[in-house]
Amino acid sequence: MFLPRSVKVKRTADEEKSCTAKKSKLSSGGPLLEDITEFQDCQSVRTDASASTCSLNEIVQDHTEPVAGDRGVTLGKDNQDPAEDSSLEEPIKSFSKSQRWAEPGEPVCVVCGRYGEYICDKTEADVCSLECKAKHLLQTQAKENQLTSDQLTNSQAESHLLDTPYLYTDHSFILGLQDEQVENLKLQLGIAVQGQQVPRPIVEFEHCGFPETLNRNLKNSGYEVPTPIQMQMIPVGLMGRDIVASADTGSGKTAAFLLPVIMKVLNETETPSALILAPTRELAIQIESQAKELMAGLRNMRTVLLVGGLPLPPQLHRLRQSVKVIIATPGRLLEILKQSSVQLHGIKIVVVDEVDTMLKMGFQQQVLDILEDISHDHQTILVSATIPVGIEHLANQLLHNFVRITIGEKNQPCSNVRQIILWVEEPSKKKKLFEILNDEKLFKPPVLVFVDCKLGADLLSDAVHKITGLQCTAMHSEKSQVERTDILQGLLQEKYEVIVSTGVLGRGLDLVNVKLVVNFDMPSSMDEYVHQVGRAGRLGHSGTAITFINNNSKKLFWDVVKRVKPTGTILPPQLLNSPYLHDQKRREQQRLKQLQNSLVTGDNIMDIIRKHKKNNSQR
Repeated sequence: MFLPRSVKVKRTADEEKSCTAKKSKLSSGGPLLEDITEFQDCQSVRTDASASTCSLNEIVQDHTEPVAGDRGVTLGKDNQDPAEDSSLEEPIKSFSKSQRWAEPGEPVCVVCGRYGEYICDKTEADVCSLECKAKHLLQTQAKENQLTSDQLTNSQAESHLLDTPYLYTDHSFILGLQDEQVENLKLQLGIAVQGQQVPRPIVEFEHCGFPETLNRNLKNSGYEVPTPIQMQMIPVGLMGRDIVASADTGSGKTAAFLLPVIMKVLNETETPSALILAPTRELAIQIESQAKELMAGLRNMRTVLLVGGLPLPPQLHRLRQSVKVIIATPGRLLEILKQSSVQLHGIKIVVVDEVDTMLKMGFQQQVLDILEDISHDHQTILVSATIPVGIEHLANQLLHNFVRITIGEKNQPCSNVRQIILWVEEPSKKKKLFEILNDEKLFKPPVLVFVDCKLGADLLSDAVHKITGLQCTAMHSEKSQVERTDILQGLLQEKYEVIVSTGVLGRGLDLVNVKLVVNFDMPSSMDEYVHQVGRAGRLGHSGTAITFINNNSKKLFWDVVKRVKPTGTILPPQLLNSPYLHDQKRREQQRLKQLQNSLVTGDNIMDIIRKHKKNNSQR
């Protein structure tokens, strides 16, 4: 009945009579588990309201015995291995009230929301007890009985499609477009592509030939039409090509790599088949949540989340349940690899999300160490919001015949965000922030305020709450994982009107309801500025980003002018007239002039030869 996440009590011979065993598979495709209880009553579940209630009670009351252990060996009293008596554990929980609530990042019961300790063998859904499994099966059968004959026919056709290896080909509509039309489309959307034999961008998700279940999941998740990065990256990924992709924050990069991952491993029997690496716990949790939404209803598609800050044993138990997709942070995955708790030789596709953050945080060697355990014939996708220094070397080291996809100008702030740069001296920052929060035109909760230190986040959060009375909290790396998850949920549920955060919320997360960002402290680099500003423009939504700047950020003056001024933003005169700005501009012009002089061209080649001869004659 269940795929347990922990070793269970061995069933006796008498107990075995009321159940049958379910078979799972090893990574090689052979039988692994025969310990999962099947209910004889489940096949005759009645669908009317009164009968459903009666059937539910019968299922729960009649099957409260413990189940067999993970090894799938049914032992009677006479032939039970005495060595195993010491490792007995608690039986499967009968009622949901006996189960604890889930910790952040742990599987959640689809019925009651408690800890999803077990996996239903019928639907692959997470459940917490016999009671919730019975309820879930009744709900599932009720939905199935509502299907029309046409829907059943479509389901049979889709089942045949899932059994057939997927091969991407350009849709007839795309093939019917002229080359000029395709190039004009790329130009209008800011799509730049480098590589050989790159497929044309799609215009609709239906052009990919996905299974109907996946198309339905896309619509249920709010994906009506593909974004520019999805239009180009999805067909390239579906063809199995290696990719280096760069696009604005909030442009839909996660779905752009998840869809190729899903189609790549859909028919794979070896597990795990896909690996997604993320630099932070929050981003990894978000990726898994989105992956589950897109994989809902697809058979044998399971994920596991391997991140630090959460207990390791539940993650290891989940890892053993024939999961297809691993979503992990590099540190925790290396820890598990050193314990030989997982084998990555069956991985067919690897995604490294937020590569720029990985490089900045010093994760490059950890990523390389992980990839050493993976066979060389896998597909690799590198994704980032900016083009970091060192990405060329990493791409040449890891990828083969890759396609580079860039959406918009490189390392430019998101075009959906209106940027406001204000010159504010340090003593006046709090006053200016309070003015913004009291301005009816600017204040659109929830507001995200970025500061540069943890103590500053706590102090400013308290000040905002005391002065304005707004619901405010602080977010930084010293918060526990439970606190950080609660804050994120509160932000999405509009529980908080203001969140004061360090850069921990600056990358990757889809905070789609944030319309206003205030950079209370100017970020330490323009890459960080691009990410933090992008929090206000997720998935094409418009927003506003206000940045306080003064001489404390003088090292970035010229970079700010170069990147922000082309967007039409009016810059403060104190910035434009700053001597630091003019000095930085002059130095850059000198460097460019020296670089040009060092280049050999038809105009200066004779001067270089004469200078070389003169130097040799002096020697």
